[in-house]
Amino acid sequence: MQVDGRCHCGYVTFEAVIDPAQVSICHCTDCQMLTGSAFRVTAMARSEDVPQTANLPKLYTKTGANGRPRLQYFCPECGSPMFTTGEGKDAALWGIRVGVIRQRASLAPSRQSWCRSALAWVTDIGKLPGTETE
Repeated sequence: MQVDGRCHCGYVTFEAVIDPAQVSICHCTDCQMLTGSAFRVTAMARSEDVPQTANLPKLYTKTGANGRPRLQYFCPECGSPMFTTGEGKDAALWGIRVGVIRQRASLAPSRQSWCRSALAWVTDIGKLPGTETE
C-alpha cells in the first residue's frame, strides 16, 4: 500500500510502501516513554520502500531490552517520532509511526507485543465516555 505522511510541523515528509497487514502495537516501556503515551503503533516497510521527500529527521539510538540497538528517527523541529529501524540484518525493515501516516485511519493493528508492560487500563478505553470534539 502506498502511503505518505509528515511530522506535526511538516518539516519532515515522506512517501513509502507498507504492508497494511503488518501494523502492530507495542506496549514496551521504551515505546511508552518515546511516545509519551501508553503504547506505540507502527506500520512496517522494507528499507528501500521509505524514500524521504523533504528534510531529514534526527537520529537517536536506544539499546532495547533485547540488547539490540534501535534507531529512532524524529523531526528535529517539532519532535514528532517518525521511523525506527535496527542495525545490520535488523535494518532491512523500517517501522513507520502510524500517527504520521496520512492514511492512518485505514491501518488497523493486527498484533500486539510486550503486553506484559501494557498499562492495565488500556483494554478498557472503549468503555470511557467520549465527545466528538473538545
